[in-house]
Amino acid sequence: MPPNFQIRATFTRERIIVYQAYPQRIAEPALQAGKFVEPFSFNRMTWIKPSFLWLMSRSNWATRSNQEHILAVHIKRSGWEWALAHSVLTSPEKAAYASGHEWAEAFEE
Repeated sequence: MPPNFQIRATFTRERIIVYQAYPQRIAEPALQAGKFVEPFSFNRMTWIKPSFLWLMSRSNWATRSNQEHILAVHIKRSGWEWALAHSVLTSPEKAAYASGHEWAEAFEE
């Protein structure tokens, strides 16, 4: 029986590929620089998707406003593991949080 929580992604021992949708003003400078540069902000919450098709569906096949450009982002596994260790679920799942209050505090932090 598979585990309740899984991450299905393209990965190696060193890297994982995640996908994000961006507007042209963010995607094009990132592609030219080979990394995220202004106007991208590292101080905002972001939603990364390890599944290309899931992201395509969520972005309505890259037709939603500000989601017209899909980037495959190669990140170090250590960065991925850090992000998971510091992430908060988008809803108060009983398997992860003792109460809705506990989740709300973690989400605010």
